Amino acid sequence: MTQLDIERPVAAASDSEASRLAEAFRIFNRASEELAGAYSGLQAQVATLSAELAAANGALNRELREKAALTERLAMLLDALPAGVLVLDPEGLVAQCNPAAETLLGKPVQGASWEELVAKRLMPTEVAREWQVNDRRVALEVTHLDSAGGRIVLVNDVTEAHRRKTEAARKERLAAMGEMAASLAHQLRTPLAAALLYTANLEQPHMPERLRVECATKAVGRLKHLERLIQDVLLFVRGEVLGRESIPVAGLMSDLAQVAEPLAAGRGVHFSADDQTGGALLMGERKTLTGALVNLLENALQVVEEGGSVALWAKRAGNMLEFHVRDDGRGIDPTLAQRLFEPFFTTRSDGTGLGLAIALGVARAHGGGIEAHPAPGKGSEFVLRVPLKEPVGAP
Repeated sequence: MTQLDIERPVAAASDSEASRLAEAFRIFNRASEELAGAYSGLQAQVATLSAELAAANGALNRELREKAALTERLAMLLDALPAGVLVLDPEGLVAQCNPAAETLLGKPVQGASWEELVAKRLMPTEVAREWQVNDRRVALEVTHLDSAGGRIVLVNDVTEAHRRKTEAARKERLAAMGEMAASLAHQLRTPLAAALLYTANLEQPHMPERLRVECATKAVGRLKHLERLIQDVLLFVRGEVLGRESIPVAGLMSDLAQVAEPLAAGRGVHFSADDQTGGALLMGERKTLTGALVNLLENALQVVEEGGSVALWAKRAGNMLEFHVRDDGRGIDPTLAQRLFEPFFTTRSDGTGLGLAIALGVARAHGGGIEAHPAPGKGSEFVLRVPLKEPVGAP
């Protein structure tokens, strides 16, 4: 083999390696170019994201400054509010309060249990959501915070408003008394004249004993009527609730049934009573409430004929309690419906005309009222509404 034959394969091998090496360099250069392009794109994206992040940080800082300013303004506003504001956490503790709340409720308030504050410092009144705190009267409104839990309690001082309301009601009663002075004189004169006539007959020396007893009985009856009229007038003029006590509705219904059942039996009228309140409680004066409801029951029994029926039932209606008195008597004359609660207005010869007026006054004094409307089918229905007793810790 010649030297030329040996050199040719070596040269061919060298050319092949050079070709592969050149291809490798070409691929490397292309990858380098691609990496350089990707790096440039990445740098551009980083620059864009950095600008966006800087803008977002600037906006966030502005929002934080605005929120801080808003928080400061709200804090100043809370401090300046004349109404008390308390923020309760989910456990019922006072997490935040303004100075007005401490002034109205008394210190300390911050960190205290709301239930304990209500139990120790607030006394329920006859008006729903109004409470007595020492010599001040406050109205409470509670808003639940669904997102974070807890509650916000708004405490408003309504002492002056209550005083004006009471004074206006008193002036209204006095004005009504002035308007009905002539009617009152007539109401007093009639039984007094009858009593004088009967007692004058007693002076006759030869009057038979039977007639003497009859005259004496009639005279006593007229004097009792006069006494009842005077008592009703005093109740109407006074018009306020005299005491505050917790009244079980079941016990009140039992008292009313004991009064109404014998009266109904004496007139041959069916009477029923139903307590649907499930152990509810009222706050007020038991005697005046009982008297107002007895007035409604007596009126119902007066208009029902023998064999008729009178029904009494009590039920809840939101935060109010309703006493319904329904009869199947002759019903309410539409021409007289507007005058039912006027003082001294009556369609009965032996009535004083103050029963419904007094009942309405008692209901209003307890924060409620009375409505009258035709009963379904036949008769009439009176509804006396008063607030339920507020549970402790949930005004």
